[in-house]
Amino acid sequence: MLTVTPVRAFADNYLWLVQGLADASRTAVVDPGDAQAVLTALEQSGLSLDAILVTHHHPDHVGGVAELVERTGARVFGPAAERVPAVSTPVRGGDEVVLDSLGLRFAVLDVPGHTAGHIAYYGHGALFCGDTLFSGGCGRLFEGTPEQMLASLDVLAALPDDTRVFCAHEYTLSNLRFAMTVEPDNADLHVWQGEAASLRERDVPTVPTTIGREKRINPFLRSRTDGVRRSAEAHAGASLASPVAVFAEIRRWKDGFR
Repeated sequence: MLTVTPVRAFADNYLWLVQGLADASRTAVVDPGDAQAVLTALEQSGLSLDAILVTHHHPDHVGGVAELVERTGARVFGPAAERVPAVSTPVRGGDEVVLDSLGLRFAVLDVPGHTAGHIAYYGHGALFCGDTLFSGGCGRLFEGTPEQMLASLDVLAALPDDTRVFCAHEYTLSNLRFAMTVEPDNADLHVWQGEAASLRERDVPTVPTTIGREKRINPFLRSRTDGVRRSAEAHAGASLASPVAVFAEIRRWKDGFR
């Protein structure tokens, strides 16, 4: 199993340090919005940085890339369809990121929706999905359509249930408040809400989550279930004829949820 360590940044970001299997002193970092936070973590742990994996172009995910390249010489992989600073290897869905010095390989998945060219990295039982999937939620549709985002979430939901999901923000408790509004009778959701609240009380991250858990509790992965559809239709005050329509309604609902 990969050793993955969160580096906290800004209000609620997680920048993920991934240690090599071939050499545990060498690492990759995912979505380094803050260079200093990464450099401090590397220095404190005696690790070196070989690679940077970027999922999308938002500043809190790429703000530290250029400085890290300057300071470490790390190779940068990023979405071919987006402008990301200092990318040495643009990648898109179907490509494979091979990090020989770390003994790691990741499949690249196209997951548009949050942004138009958003990608994710999957390998060694781990998924680094940026702002596409969160525990109990999904990213806002800043550039994509509901059709695109639902298709992207379907791609992620098709991964093995034991896949560890390393998303980029600590949004879990807020997401679960909304999820319980959508599915108040979901027993799995109530269990996870209690566990997540206990973790946060101790300042422990609620991620990684797993694909299996999210399929049981995340309304954005459950738009084809009767319970989520009924809640979406009640909120819309109208019949919703397709899973995309259900997904779009709960995404709009979440956007205005307080």
